Amino acid sequence: MSIVTFFNNGKEQTGKTLSVVAIATQMAIEHNYKILIVSTGHNDKTLDNCFWKPKKKKLNLGLFGPNASIATEDGVESAARAMKSKRLTPENIINYTKAIFKDRLEILQSSKGNSREYEEIVDTYPDIINLANKNYDLVFVDLDLSVPKQLREQILQNSNLVVINLSQRLTSIDKYMEDKANGTELKFKKSLLLINRYDKYSKYSIKNITRYMKEKNDVSTIPYNTLFFEACEEAKVPEFFLKIRNVGEDDRNAFFLSEVKRAGENIIYRLKDLSMKL
Repeated sequence: MSIVTFFNNGKEQTGKTLSVVAIATQMAIEHNYKILIVSTGHNDKTLDNCFWKPKKKKLNLGLFGPNASIATEDGVESAARAMKSKRLTPENIINYTKAIFKDRLEILQSSKGNSREYEEIVDTYPDIINLANKNYDLVFVDLDLSVPKQLREQILQNSNLVVINLSQRLTSIDKYMEDKANGTELKFKKSLLLINRYDKYSKYSIKNITRYMKEKNDVSTIPYNTLFFEACEEAKVPEFFLKIRNVGEDDRNAFFLSEVKRAGENIIYRLKDLSMKL
C-alpha cells in the first residue's frame, strides 16, 4: 500500500491532473490494483470532467417547499467532517468516493465550497490520505498549490513516491534543476520525473533530457494525444482506454498507450526499489 503524490512546484500548467487520470485509469484496467485518486484542488473540475458530465441538482418537494436532497454527500468536504468528528475509518472512506471501476478505481473529489470552507477542511488532507493508504493498494494524490505549503510538505514527506511533473520546455527543466539544487520541496530521493504533453519529435527528447539533467532514474512521459484530451473534456476517459487497450503498433494511439503503460510500470518499479532500500 503506497501513497504516490503528483506534484509540480510552480504555476506553469503541466497537465499534471490529466497525467494522473491517464496513469490511474490504465493501471486500473490492466492490473488488479485497488486505486484511489485524491484531488486536493479548490473548485477545480478538471478531474471531474474526465469521468462525469455535470448534473443539475435535484430538489425534493417536501411539505414545507423545496428541500435539498438528504442523500449522503461524497467528496472531501464530507470526508473531512467525518475525520473531524473521528468517524472516518480506512474502511468507510469508500462512502465518500465515486467509483469509476468497482473495486479498482475510485475518486475522492475536490472541494466545491467557497474559500472559507476550503480553509476549514484543507488541514485534514494528510490524515485522510494516510487513512486511505490502509485500504487501497495505491493512493494517487493530485497535489495542488492551493494547499498551504506546510501541508504540502507534510503530504510529500508522507508519500512513498513523489512524481515530479514537468513540461517539455527548457525553462521548465532548468527551473526544476535550480529548485532541486536550492533544496526546495522538489529535493526528494524518492522521486520520479514525468514529462507531460510529450512530443517525441521535439529536440528535447527523453534521451536528451535525461542526459542534460544527468538523471539516473528512468524518465517517464505522457505524450500529447488529441483523442485523449477530447475524452477528458467529454467525460469519456474510461471508454477511451477500453477502446485502445488492444491497438496495434501502427495505430495512432499506440505510442501514447505504450508511454502511459511505461509510466505506470516505472511507478511500480520505483516503489519496489525504494521499499527494498528501507
